[in-house]
Amino acid sequence: MEKALTKVSSFKVGGSWISKKAMEEFSNITEDINTFSSTVEEKAKWLFNKLKGKPLKALPDLLREYNLPPGLFPQNITCYEFDESKAKLIVYLPYTCEVSFKDSAIRYATRVKAILLRGKLTGIEGMKTKILVWVKITSVAVESYKSDKVWFTAGVKKSRPKIAYETPHDAVRVEEF
Repeated sequence: MEKALTKVSSFKVGGSWISKKAMEEFSNITEDINTFSSTVEEKAKWLFNKLKGKPLKALPDLLREYNLPPGLFPQNITCYEFDESKAKLIVYLPYTCEVSFKDSAIRYATRVKAILLRGKLTGIEGMKTKILVWVKITSVAVESYKSDKVWFTAGVKKSRPKIAYETPHDAVRVEEF
């Protein structure tokens, strides 16, 4: 922009040259804004919904609404994003952590992605459970509203008591996922 103004003052050329340079500068600015807006778009949607009075529910409430136990994620989540149109859920945690249950343990990465559908989380990225070694959890399901079991798929399908996941637990920081 500074270059354009310098040239304008030194050449004293007609209005068309100024218009052309101004259009080039505006075009560059528009490109920059478009690039920036694509990275900010999701946060803007969140802010817009908040301003419209559509605040995000607490994650345990969202999980309950989808017939999943509210304690599937630890208590210390930072925030989450949920795109209803794509059923895409992203949960953010402050650090890699682990929650121990009566008969198992689950590790969480700092970002857990999944598809949230009625009674199940599928396509999970960022959760592991210990079956002799740490194995990636690919899905979590509850067969029906009255079911007393949660089914975890991590190479093999294994059921665990639903009651163990009824409340979010405190997580312990771990060094590696």
